[in-house]
Amino acid sequence: MSVSQSTPEHALAPPVLWAGFKRLTELSFPRSFPIVQFPNLPLIVAFAAAEASRFTHGTGHAYTLSVAYLAMTIWAYEELANGVNWFRRLLGLTYAIVMVVRVAHAVHP
Repeated sequence: MSVSQSTPEHALAPPVLWAGFKRLTELSFPRSFPIVQFPNLPLIVAFAAAEASRFTHGTGHAYTLSVAYLAMTIWAYEELANGVNWFRRLLGLTYAIVMVVRVAHAVHP
């Protein structure tokens, strides 16, 4: 390894950070039949936006909640289409249905 690759700047380079994030999101329990996994990017965005919506009011609240719903829907689709086992695909289907119902209730109060 050269000296330039061992500097802190190299450790914070976008490709290095992305590779580390991808490795982290591959953590699961149990390893043979993953039920619990580290949150991927859409789920992290959904949690962050939902939490931000708690501290905003008016239009800001509506926008952050919309981002949370959209991110959760993307996560549900990803699990449904690319889940590692039947449980993760069923979890994706369940959350996709829940998101459709929540949006329908939000549109027609």
